[in-house]
Formats: sequence, C-alpha cells, structure tokens
Amino acid sequence: MDMTLDMIDSDTFSRLRRWGLKPMQLQAAAAPMAAEPQAQLLRVTQVQREGLVVHDGLGERPARLLPALRHTLEAQADAIACGDWVLARDDGHGTWWAFERLPPITQLARRLHDGRDKVERVVIVSNVDAALLVMGLDGDFSPRRLERFVALARLAGVEPVVVLTKADLRSDAQARQQQVAEQVGPGVPVLALDARDATAATALAPWLLEGQTLVLVGSSGAGKSTLTNTLSGQVVADTGAQRQGDGRGRHTTTVRTLHGTPQGACLIDTPGLRTLRLDGDAAALDAVFDDIATLALQCRFRDCHHEAEPGCAVRDAVPAARLKNFNKLQREARRDQVTALERKAEVAQWKSRARNARMRTNAKRT
Repeated sequence: MDMTLDMIDSDTFSRLRRWGLKPMQLQAAAAPMAAEPQAQLLRVTQVQREGLVVHDGLGERPARLLPALRHTLEAQADAIACGDWVLARDDGHGTWWAFERLPPITQLARRLHDGRDKVERVVIVSNVDAALLVMGLDGDFSPRRLERFVALARLAGVEPVVVLTKADLRSDAQARQQQVAEQVGPGVPVLALDARDATAATALAPWLLEGQTLVLVGSSGAGKSTLTNTLSGQVVADTGAQRQGDGRGRHTTTVRTLHGTPQGACLIDTPGLRTLRLDGDAAALDAVFDDIATLALQCRFRDCHHEAEPGCAVRDAVPAARLKNFNKLQREARRDQVTALERKAEVAQWKSRARNARMRTNAKRT
C-alpha cells in the first residue's frame, strides 16, 4: 500500500475510501498506476449503454470503456458493473477512457437461460459489503423468492440483510417477519419497517458505516428506490405507484446507480428482478444452505436427497418450505452445469428408451 500512497496523496485516499475503496484494491492498483502515472483511480457509479459514469471522490464525470478491456472481460464471462473500480486516463481531448478494471472483492451475478442450450452469466454489481434484500409486505410478499435473494448474496460472499417494507400497512407485520426468519434460516437479520420513515436509517445504522457499500435488491414496487431516497437524505431515485389490480410495481429504476449517504456509506439502487437464476453450482449451494449441509452428514445414506429416503436427518429439522426450495435450487444448478453436448446425449438416451419401450409393447401385442 505504501507504494500506491506515493502516487495517491492522503487526501485523495481519504475521499476514495469514503466511496468504498479498500486497502487491497489500492494495492492492486499499484502496478498499473506505476505503468500509467497519469491514470486516475475512479469508482463506477453507473453503467450506460454507450459509456460509464465514474466518481473521483469529489464528483462524477462521464467516461468511456476501452474496447480492449470490454473484449477481455467478455472472454471471461465478465463485464464492468456498477461498483467497480477502474483506472482511467484522459485522451487529451477531454474524454476519459477506462483501461483497467481492478479485480472485484465481491461480485453479484445471475444466470439467464435462453430456454435451449445457452446459459449466460450477467453481472449485477461489484464490490458490495451487504445486500439489502427488499420485499414488500403486500402483494410482493414471497418468502420462497426471498430465499433465492439470500442465496444470491451468500454465493457472492456478501452479507444478506432482509428488509420487509410497508410494515405500516400490515397489522400482521411481526408474524410475517417471524415467518421470513424461519424460511431464510439462521444468521440472516430480518427487519420490518416503513421505507419512507427516517427511522429506517436508524434501523439500518449497523450497515451504514463510512466506506461500506450496500446494494438494494428485490422486485419492482418493493420500495428499493423509496428506501434509497430515505437513506440518502434526498431524492436521488425516481419512485412510482404500483399497478392497479395485481399490486405489482413498475420499473421506475432502469439502471443500477450508486449514491452516497450522510453516514458515509454507498448505496446501489437496482432495477427490479422478477426472476432470479443463481450463479453457482450444487457444491456452492451446499455451502450457502450450511444448516442443511451440516444435518445431511447425519443422514443414513450419503446421497440422500432429503425427500423420501429412510433415515433422513434433515426432513424433520428443517422447515418443509425451506427444504423444498433448496432441492429446487439444486436441480436448477445441476441443469445449468450440463453442457449442450451432454444435454443432447441425455435427450438421445431418453428417446432411445422410449423407442425400446414402444418396441417391447408392440412385440407383446403381436
């Protein structure tokens, strides 16, 4: 870190630290900054279709992503995301070009499946310390969906914090808060609050520390943008009414955007996610659902699926809804790991079995 501090004065380092810079990232910047003395260390606050918005600790400025960097990241199934730290240089004509992305400490990502053979990895945000998993206590309420968001955070090594909004509209808010706590398992804080009330900042104070970065994740209409405005102390995000009839929210947030808070923390507001396919394999999910993995060691059979096998130590100890969701996520993860050739081989095998079965049936009839 001393080598980099020779290139970044203490005032600049203090400003960048408030915007989430960690010592290990400063160390990672040492070599490329030595090679490019005019480079500046900047945080990505927004990724746009044609460029970036970056912050230098004093204010924001537009920037462009060097095509070579974009191609390198795409080859690694990666991409620049809101929250990343980049090194950029001025081309002499007033345009800043990001030429290097520092390795992210954490990265939230999900998978998109085209319904056939292609599974695409999509980066959501980078370098976050905690994920505020926002869900409304109205028509948005779905503990099973929320459990996916908890798994999303844990797979990335990010602390999950469940925030149940619109608690002021529900007389059964406390009961639903307890239901969610049982569903998501031990070790996950579950808060119920009014996202419009200033007391929300008090409830979330343990996570709103200077230099910490939080991302708000949830479906449209859950109250993410409202909570962002409350925690920021000013209107920085657009909010909208829910649709009549089904209570679903409209997409008022269209891009992921990083904002500062009076406490010195950073907030990343994100567009709503209606569906979420996790970016992780079956082994990683075992680590996320560690309570189930620990109990599974006591099962009679090593390959127990915790469904109907005798001697299962999991079924009676874990809520049925949580176990059902775990098994569903495991099946999805295994399907995503199957390559296109393996999937074709499986289809061919099942077709062969069906053909042989028909042949046997016809032989019995003749």
